[in-house]
Amino acid sequence: MNSIASPIAGKVNNVFIHVKDLKKSAQWYSSLLGLPFNMDDVESPVYNIPVTSQTGLTLDDHTFDPSFKWTPSGHVLFNFFAQDIDEAYKFVKDHGITIVKEVERIGDFAYFNFQDPDGNVLMICNC
Repeated sequence: MNSIASPIAGKVNNVFIHVKDLKKSAQWYSSLLGLPFNMDDVESPVYNIPVTSQTGLTLDDHTFDPSFKWTPSGHVLFNFFAQDIDEAYKFVKDHGITIVKEVERIGDFAYFNFQDPDGNVLMICNC
């Protein structure tokens, strides 16, 4: 493709995570990120996690899509940032969250993978 003007912005706007139990997942993600949470704000089929970045995070239970077949992602969907990878690892571990890849260090870069309540694999990294 040639470099031409495009009406599509060069940024990721929103990440969707497919979940089975929207209320449970909304509470879990809010707790993981230390965000305020009110169960009364969760209304199917989607819940937008109030993240503090330009990229949004939406949980989707597909209530209105009976043909949708839910399957957890065994591959990393995206990563959360943590300045201190060891502190983040301890926090995740202390909350009983399943770690699927221990901390890996490559020079100054470090990351680890874990699962959300639906078995989706996520990452936390320091860069």
